[in-house]
Amino acid sequence: MPSRLADLSVAEIRGRFLAGDETVSTQLLKRLKRDPRRGVRALYEQLLRRQEAERAERRRLEELLMLERVLWEHGVERVAGVDEAGVGPLAGPVVAAAVCFPPGTEIDGVDDSKRLDAARREELAVEIRRRAAGVGVGVAAVAEIDRVNVYQASLLAMRRAVEALPEPPQHLLVDARRVPGVTAPQSSFEGGDGRVFSIAAASIVAKTHRDGLMLELDRRHPQYGFAEHKGYGTERHCAALAEHGPCEVHRLSYGAVRELCGDFSERFYELRGWLLEADGDDALRRFEERLDDAEGLLAEEERKKLRLLLRRRWDGV
Repeated sequence: MPSRLADLSVAEIRGRFLAGDETVSTQLLKRLKRDPRRGVRALYEQLLRRQEAERAERRRLEELLMLERVLWEHGVERVAGVDEAGVGPLAGPVVAAAVCFPPGTEIDGVDDSKRLDAARREELAVEIRRRAAGVGVGVAAVAEIDRVNVYQASLLAMRRAVEALPEPPQHLLVDARRVPGVTAPQSSFEGGDGRVFSIAAASIVAKTHRDGLMLELDRRHPQYGFAEHKGYGTERHCAALAEHGPCEVHRLSYGAVRELCGDFSERFYELRGWLLEADGDDALRRFEERLDDAEGLLAEEERKKLRLLLRRRWDGV
């Protein structure tokens, strides 16, 4: 670099330090800040923001890796993070992933999959699979979700993911639960997909794998729009369910699915219609009286649904 910054044009400085890969030192930033050219000072601001963002990302990654590093330093090399995707949707399977990294692994950008856009998740999933010592994926089908409930099905998918690892893990780091049927010690962390590196990596692998399965289901059942919403209860999905009824990948144990498909009682839909039309405190109180009178004519699930809708209406008044 010339000894005087003035010997470089603004475009040259941008090409070398903003668009290029040359090191931006503290001394360089000071020189850019003192430069009288407006364009150079604008570059200084951009470079300073980028440097601050890189430092913040480094701090975040250091915090994410704290648990793995403690275990690695104590000789526990095969540490697997475990997480699932797909508990909330109305359709499709639950997918879990287990990811084990070689000691010392770091990957910039790894985070809770929900904080990343689809393109970034796909990029990171490729990098995670390339750098991992082992990746296991487990799936619980819709029939299993309907038979044992979605929480138990997610545990089943997690166990299958751990069992699919190429080598048994020595320790599991799990998001908000414990995986049944495995002998390795476990540590559970609420919000672990945003706090623990290997759990975050597992959340990315599980999410991208499930999204791929939902794209395949979209090709088989294009009327529901699975490629867009991945089975979640969006307005479009609910409208398609009401129009076409469920297909074999809808979770029929979910009350929301049965409600949309018209499987609840006529009395339920009549009361729901009154509630949707109720306007103001007096109308809501009259509806509540009607609901009290109809308690014995409704199934428990219908009563709970109407009470929930009523509570939401009161909260919105």
